[in-house]
Amino acid sequence: MIKKVKITDIDEVFKLYKVASNYQKEKKSVVVWPDFDREMVANEILEKRQFKFLINDEIACIWAITFSDEQIWGEKNKDKAVYIHRIATSPNFRGNNYIYKIVIWAKKFAIKNGIQFIRLDTLGENNKLIEHYKKAGFNFLGLFHLKDTSNLPEHYKKAPVCLFEIDLHKK
Repeated sequence: MIKKVKITDIDEVFKLYKVASNYQKEKKSVVVWPDFDREMVANEILEKRQFKFLINDEIACIWAITFSDEQIWGEKNKDKAVYIHRIATSPNFRGNNYIYKIVIWAKKFAIKNGIQFIRLDTLGENNKLIEHYKKAGFNFLGLFHLKDTSNLPEHYKKAPVCLFEIDLHKK
């Protein structure tokens, strides 16, 4: 079941971010998430832009959305799109391919809100993750070096960005 994250969930959100960051460190070949700003996440929650996938009342997976991502998407930011960020899965539920459930949810959300594109990004040339997102229905647009990362979290300064999108107007 997918629900909006509540402010009372914020500690759990940060636990999942920490777990994800530690998992990335173990991989050694991927960009590691920094510690995210608590106020930024609290604002996302209050703006109803943080979501959770629940299994038996336990948070299995979380993600955030935004409707503008100009520093990453440049000119394409003019399109009507929903941008998915910071997907993190509880270790108790890892391996269940929640990206497929997120895509189903995002398609319904986008159609309901008159949005054409579902987009996400990841950092570095992580071929396993690229293939994972492609299998979930995203088109891989390629690797790009961002021109301006001044207002982005630190990890965006460390590697090229991989851009992915689903165009709901293409069959």
